[in-house]
Amino acid sequence: MPLSASPVVRRARLGAELRRLRRRQALTLEQVCGRLGWASTSKLSRIELGQSRPDLADVLDLLDVYGVPPGKRDELIVIARDAATGRGWSRALGEMGERQRAYAELEAGAARIIEYQPAVVPGLLQTPAYARLRVAAGAQLHEDVDVEADVRARAVRQEALHRPNATHYTALLDERVCDPGGVPADVWRDQLGHLVALADRPYVTIRLLSRDAAPHGGVHPLTAFSHYAYPDPADPRTVLVETLTTDLRLTAEADVARYERLVDWLLAAALPAEETVDLLARRLGSPPVPRPRDPRDAPVTDLRDGPVTESPDAPVIES
Repeated sequence: MPLSASPVVRRARLGAELRRLRRRQALTLEQVCGRLGWASTSKLSRIELGQSRPDLADVLDLLDVYGVPPGKRDELIVIARDAATGRGWSRALGEMGERQRAYAELEAGAARIIEYQPAVVPGLLQTPAYARLRVAAGAQLHEDVDVEADVRARAVRQEALHRPNATHYTALLDERVCDPGGVPADVWRDQLGHLVALADRPYVTIRLLSRDAAPHGGVHPLTAFSHYAYPDPADPRTVLVETLTTDLRLTAEADVARYERLVDWLLAAALPAEETVDLLARRLGSPPVPRPRDPRDAPVTDLRDGPVTESPDAPVIES
């Protein structure tokens, strides 16, 4: 089923809005919780940090304390309802593990995703056979991983690229991603063909960073990361940094801005989309496919819309 606004993003947005309203009233956490009869400040703190699914009644009480006028109140109620969504998402995301679910929730409501991968084909672009090999390899370090469930989870996530009004997705891949790296020849050939086919879709752009590419100042990312922007420009832009054991979710403006600067440098250094497809097709042994220049090859900072809502760092997402 198509999913709308990401609950995790709307929780971050709601928390930032409520924190700003509280500070505007010059109220402390203790004062607000005292007026509402809440036993401790931890409940309000978790709401403001976007760490818990808010109860709509609690949000309404907070809006009363802050004296929010009707127009703004209605806007925040809509955001609170999105933030509290759970049942429909649980049905749609099914058996996903926590890390896969974190990616899926960020991807499903995104207007634009830019992903950098230095070593492997990203999950959104993987064939089932390639995904199975990658997940099985990772399971050697994470014994609790259900390989087949993880492969199915990737298939559900990939629906974000195929729905009507699909997410605009750009993959920035190090050229090493195009090396088989021990993958069986038939699996690797199918995966390359899948990349070429996906690159022809109007919402998908794939660009390679050649081995001798030199991003601005020689800055090379040390880890894979994904950048997410949303249809509502007030929803916090988000970066998810991939590590061996956990994925770090960043929403603070200063952190996200640094990654956006890095994305601009990577885009400037990467092969254009049409040259990338030609290279992939040659490795596959297929003739190059003509592809018009895509305006999404422009720097991410040129495509940013509207004001940005201040948002705190979200907690680390455990694997």
